[in-house]
Amino acid sequence: MSAFPRLTPLAQSLPATVPFVGPEALERRMGRAVVARIGANESGFGPAPSVLSAMRAAADGIWQYNDPENFALKQALGLHFGIAPEHIAIGEGIDALLGQIVRLVVDPGQAVVTSLGAYPTFNYHVAGHGGRLVTVPYRDDREDLDGLLDAARRETAPLVYLANPDNPMGSWWPAEAVAAFAEALPETTLLVLDEAYGETAPAGTLPDIARLIERPNVMRTRTFSKAYGLAGARVGYVLSTPENASAFDKIRNHFGMNRMATAGALAALADQAYLQDVLARIAAARARIGQIAAASGLAALPSATNFVAVDTGRDAAFARAIVDRLMADHGVFIRMPGVAPLNRCIRISTGPEAEMRRLEEALPQVLAALG
Repeated sequence: MSAFPRLTPLAQSLPATVPFVGPEALERRMGRAVVARIGANESGFGPAPSVLSAMRAAADGIWQYNDPENFALKQALGLHFGIAPEHIAIGEGIDALLGQIVRLVVDPGQAVVTSLGAYPTFNYHVAGHGGRLVTVPYRDDREDLDGLLDAARRETAPLVYLANPDNPMGSWWPAEAVAAFAEALPETTLLVLDEAYGETAPAGTLPDIARLIERPNVMRTRTFSKAYGLAGARVGYVLSTPENASAFDKIRNHFGMNRMATAGALAALADQAYLQDVLARIAAARARIGQIAAASGLAALPSATNFVAVDTGRDAAFARAIVDRLMADHGVFIRMPGVAPLNRCIRISTGPEAEMRRLEEALPQVLAALG
């Protein structure tokens, strides 16, 4: 007897999967509470008090749908960047926007270029819309711009993905190199430039808004999930041409945003003083992770993000053992890259000092137990 409801052949061919195993699932599986949540690249420093106040005030109106045109947030972002709001599309975090971008430009069977080991949720959307993933290995622990360009040209790819700064390695390219890469792509290849970690990057990492905003083959994705501390609210946006921004109206969930999240994003954007304070705390925590790693004989890689990739000096099995034992024995939740050679590393998110102390206590014990 055939299953009901009937799935499309594409859906039948796909595994039921969650790209990331969350700390909640680990707690259920291991029967142990997470005491240091430093694996998901959230901001343990949280949003500004002004943001929480705005969201609480908005709760009284939660019975109302959010403005389906996202007018106020587009206006605020436009003022923030000095661009017309027509250049902006709003969505439920970068993850939702990535899925919409793939749906807009990729036909089944078409090649989509990304880096081998880069953001798995992007790959998930490519597979879900029938695209054919073409991957380029990292070079010296960062995305290979020349390799990505060659692959995009060779495959006549309609879409190429680049994160700058990068996840999972925390590496980055200077703005000039990224802009030159974008300008060298074929006009028929759309660049998704994922700048989720843009706020935490050093000066000179992000290309000027004006340089790429009128290029029809560039979409820049950004988020309130990282430095602004609103991962659970799910607010992301795209910077591109007005024609590209309006294309999302063809397929997006027009009532996907919620009123409390929108209020929080507006308040976060207005409180730049708090953002600067958080950025300083992130930088301090990155240095702290580096010190903790070095004290245990491990090497922290340079990072432009709110996490640090730490080279274990061995292989994926050793890195996996560290990740598993930190959680099972100490309730310290971290993650690791998924493919070689990146998976020799573990990845640790920045967080408050209490969580850094738990890491400092637990890591030497785990390494000693592993020999």
